Amino acid sequence: MITPPDTLPYRHVLTLPAMGSAVRIARETAEQVLTEWGVGPRVPCRDPALLILSELVANSVRHAAVLSPNVTVAFAGGPDTFAFGVHDRHPYRPALFASAGTAPGRGLATVMELTHGLGGSAVVRGDVDEGGKSIWITLALQRSGRSRELRTEFLKKA
Repeated sequence: MITPPDTLPYRHVLTLPAMGSAVRIARETAEQVLTEWGVGPRVPCRDPALLILSELVANSVRHAAVLSPNVTVAFAGGPDTFAFGVHDRHPYRPALFASAGTAPGRGLATVMELTHGLGGSAVVRGDVDEGGKSIWITLALQRSGRSRELRTEFLKKA
């Protein structure tokens, strides 16, 4: 079972101007956060998670910047779960489960294929005032025993 993001103990939040460089900065920050949380390059969901994140940030920049000057990425983690949400202040909420043939672009369909292929979940959460939304992706971390040991050592030092 995947742990809900709001119950995960580790957090990091990044707010960036809604411009092209936000994609690179969000991805680099995610790589750093994952490394700090003990999720190394050999964890199977790491690279797909970075691709999913890049696509979601790019979508916010491309489609929401006119109404949302910033994009915020929230990372949440726990021993067996990594989650991230991409937030903007554009009120449009995309249909996550639209078929590739009905979706305006392939990006969100690819996000969903990757997320489900990893056994993860995705949800769109609207802001209380209906003026924006977050798309949250939650993925289970599958690690070897050694990587769990390293993570435990890191957390004891933190």
